[in-house]
Amino acid sequence: MNQYITGTMIKRLREGRGLTQQRLAELVNVSDKTISKWETGRGYPDISLVEPLSAALGVSVIELFSGEDVVNTNRAANMLRMKLYVCPLCGNVIQSTGEAVVSCCGIVLPPLEAEPADEQHPVHVERIENEYYVTVRHEMSKTHYISFLAAARDDGWELKKLYPEGDAEACFPIGGTRYLYCCCNRHGLFRIPVPPARNGTDGKETA
Repeated sequence: MNQYITGTMIKRLREGRGLTQQRLAELVNVSDKTISKWETGRGYPDISLVEPLSAALGVSVIELFSGEDVVNTNRAANMLRMKLYVCPLCGNVIQSTGEAVVSCCGIVLPPLEAEPADEQHPVHVERIENEYYVTVRHEMSKTHYISFLAAARDDGWELKKLYPEGDAEACFPIGGTRYLYCCCNRHGLFRIPVPPARNGTDGKETA
């Protein structure tokens, strides 16, 4: 893991469950002095104790490593609040419907923060009949490329994975689409508002 368990996290979870240091020590089969050392930052749990410690504190191993609780604050299921995560080791793309602790290849992943598209990542959106045709004028080499294009819709996300030396293009249905996204493997995630609808056009529109 790229993060380790903090004493502050252990203390907060222990107190939240109404456990004394002595009781937690009994559950994990260590001394209360060991618990005290963990909580004051003078020591860390051995990796063999992580699973029993997480069980005693009532959290998942990933939550214990991340230092954050997984709290469902997105009960309205607003798809625009969905978050995307990309593993830097395997390239896996993971999405969540709200706040989450996400891990891949032993790494706790931060959510991608979307920025407006810039001059280095020019996104061209053409409206053709009932689809958005999205292209990105960007290098597509093995070391620098657009890794995926995506659309945030009223009823979910649609993601098109791209690969080096391929074309940075994809089509998405217009109905319900609120934003379009592109992700550069070096510079991160970019968000593009969809083109405004225009009455009386010939079905094609650029932005």
